[in-house]
Amino acid sequence: RLLSSVIAALIAFPTDGVEGRNDQVATDIRLWLMDYLSDELLPQLRRLINTLVSRAESETGVLMPGYTHLQRTQPVRWSHWLLSYASMLRRDCQRLADCRARTAMCPLGSGALAGNPFEVDRQALADALGFTSGVTWNSLDAVADRDFASEFQFAAAMIGNHLSRLAEDLILFCSKEFGFVTLSDAYSTGSSLMPQKKNADSLELIRGKTGRLCGHLVSLLMVQKSLPSAFNKDLQEDKEGLFDSADTPWFESPTVHPEACAGALSCDMLATDLAYYLVRRGVPFREAHAASGRCVALAEAKACQLHQLTFEDFRTVSDTFGEEVTQLWDFETSVEQYGAFGGTALESVRQQVAAFRRWLGDEQK
Repeated sequence: RLLSSVIAALIAFPTDGVEGRNDQVATDIRLWLMDYLSDELLPQLRRLINTLVSRAESETGVLMPGYTHLQRTQPVRWSHWLLSYASMLRRDCQRLADCRARTAMCPLGSGALAGNPFEVDRQALADALGFTSGVTWNSLDAVADRDFASEFQFAAAMIGNHLSRLAEDLILFCSKEFGFVTLSDAYSTGSSLMPQKKNADSLELIRGKTGRLCGHLVSLLMVQKSLPSAFNKDLQEDKEGLFDSADTPWFESPTVHPEACAGALSCDMLATDLAYYLVRRGVPFREAHAASGRCVALAEAKACQLHQLTFEDFRTVSDTFGEEVTQLWDFETSVEQYGAFGGTALESVRQQVAAFRRWLGDEQK
């Protein structure tokens, strides 16, 4: 189809055979990438975002631990975790759209490097071929530079990094140590030796493929870094990585287990809530944080859980604690305090879902 488009444009706007292959090659690569972004990659990303948003919308009641340094920290909604990756992928879509706009400048009519001597209407060529951003401004630049390919490969590598992080989270969550999710049989395999195992092979492949995407980006950048002006044969190396970066697998979301997620919550994760409680009673956060830490140390010294401390125990740490401190140990109440937009409270999650729905609707227009 691309070849037919180029031929049709050249017939409609003859250039008397003076076009060099350099501008034609640059034109072909740009046409291919424009179509791939519009027809395949961007729609795939939007479908994945829609899947994450739909799951987030329907599974708001699932609470799970949030993690930093792989340590349990604060309770969050499963939906909030899903939307964190939807947010990353939304930025990837924006990067790809920007990349496509810069790719959609037509280099045809630039000749070998000096331009076209026969007053060819380059804008008419661009219109005929579907280049929506007009024509390139400089013929030397048009045949010599592949920054649009590098830009795409960066975007592909960034998508790969985001999907690799998502895959790594799911690999952990699928393990017996977590048990938060189960991957469908279509995306997992059994062990060749141990029948009790179910391996998240598809997720591991996504994680592994990301290294190749990053490698293609570095490879193309290194090819271009010392090239003199105009076209050089080195630029033939732009294609293998470009086409390979475009051929990346996708996956569906797993089944979540709310009971397992809730079972991983523990009251020590609400230690920060103790600090927030004191802040709301007028204590500076630095002092409140220190007092919360002393409560944790006291519970450890008494060999009990944080929520098992008595009111008198809390008063030995700070006389600012009131009797209601013993009522703090509710995970739903904890997540509901994060009501600012972007937080993990139910209404905030619903607002995020609505924002994603509006964005997806605008993208389809």
